[in-house]
Amino acid sequence: MDVQRIVIIPGNGCTSTSSLFDANWYGWLHSELNKIDNVECILKLMPDPVVARESIWLPYMHDELLCDENTIILGHSSGAEAAMRYAEKYQVKGIIVVSPCVTDLGMANEAASGYYNHPWLWDQMKSNTKFITVIGSSDDPFIPWAEMQQVIDNLQPKCHKFDDKGHFQQSQVPEILEAVKTHLS
Repeated sequence: MDVQRIVIIPGNGCTSTSSLFDANWYGWLHSELNKIDNVECILKLMPDPVVARESIWLPYMHDELLCDENTIILGHSSGAEAAMRYAEKYQVKGIIVVSPCVTDLGMANEAASGYYNHPWLWDQMKSNTKFITVIGSSDDPFIPWAEMQQVIDNLQPKCHKFDDKGHFQQSQVPEILEAVKTHLS
């Protein structure tokens, strides 16, 4: 049986490997997924971790993380936008986006990332993936639900909506693990 590759793309702000594995649920999920037979989960420190520029992250995902048509990309926050933009350009098995947004929310650092200054290519994302899943919470203090709803309306993905998870900054989120498991074959 082939090994299923899953690449976790974190949100911006993880500036060291130790902070990456301790941030939110990233290290926990990485460990849990790597316990599953025939699964290889990758979690690496991203270059340009504060601004998370599209022009730096997408080439890194392609050239260093080797995201390809057999890869599931799991992106959180800025990592969700990276996953969506990546799927506009390249074929991947699927994307799971946690707390995605479609605008810079009026924040200069987000605007500098480059994800929001050109149209979203929803049809390319759909044609370059076998599945898309959105996970979000209506009580997210950073991303208004209306932002996530735009992603849902345009992609018609499998949707997991919560009202008590905030920005998914807990150390463990079993619902994300379960959502990933539904795509393992």
